[in-house]
Amino acid sequence: MAAQILQLRPLGNTGLKLSSVGFGASPLGKVFGDVSEQDAFAAVREAFHLGVNFFDTSPYYGGTLSEKVLGKALKALGVPRDQYIVSTKCGRYKEGFDFSAERVTKSIDESLERLQLDYVDMLQCHDIEFGSLDQIVNETIPALLKLKQAGKIRFIGITGLPLGIFTYVLDRVPPGTVDVILSYCHYSVNDSTLEDLLPYLKSKGVGVISASPLSMGLLTEAGGPEWHPASSELKAACRAAADHCKEKGKNISKLALQYSLANTDISSILVGMKSVKEVEENIAAALELATAGMDEETLSEITDILKPVKNQTWPSGIQQS
Repeated sequence: MAAQILQLRPLGNTGLKLSSVGFGASPLGKVFGDVSEQDAFAAVREAFHLGVNFFDTSPYYGGTLSEKVLGKALKALGVPRDQYIVSTKCGRYKEGFDFSAERVTKSIDESLERLQLDYVDMLQCHDIEFGSLDQIVNETIPALLKLKQAGKIRFIGITGLPLGIFTYVLDRVPPGTVDVILSYCHYSVNDSTLEDLLPYLKSKGVGVISASPLSMGLLTEAGGPEWHPASSELKAACRAAADHCKEKGKNISKLALQYSLANTDISSILVGMKSVKEVEENIAAALELATAGMDEETLSEITDILKPVKNQTWPSGIQQS
């Protein structure tokens, strides 16, 4: 197993190379249930040893807890800073949204303190559809450029659910200003609409990170959480697909992750992880895809089951209190 290594993929024009599987640190903020610090540290350590070099967090996750725990866990690795890539976000907080230049400028200092770092590799405006996109273009991104000049951040990104926000912003900022976008729930077995945007993003030299390959829990045996904003029709179809996999002795989550990983135009697939077991399962799925490929037969069967709801999305909403 040690001989196999997780694929590294270039991120747009940044010069960074991200592991194909990225470590989503929102669960470290206890967003999805309790996590002991010991388990969090062990998960980060195991991910790093298995070739994951990209860790993503936000001050919003767990009301700053995710950043604090990730910071401690990375420090505990005891490896040089250039061995891992850290992304955090700004503009979305437990208290609400604030994309003002003043707030995001203060935000990075708070984040660096919690993460115990001198700089982050990426700072991303978090869920920009909840703010004014014109403010993002005219005020927030210019403020982030100053932080870049100050050496506090290396690259600038934007995140959100509706894909139209990315073209809106990228068409209005100078080329090379925004280095990366983080999209979620739009490159998975049930919704691959991000694919249509990839040529445009490539033409702009913008790197692409896709999160939530399991559609926020829909593509799991347990199904999505109570608060999941998908329609009952979409939930039912995903449940049917998961049951079909289970009857065949297959795991829908593994297949869903492999489907997302198979598109190498996406630099990294971010997966929320909070235990060594989850880390090992996700990395094993990625390595198996690289060596043996995926179960195309089962994939086409679940694609058929999901066909009536394919690319059905939901209105962006605040899912976590």
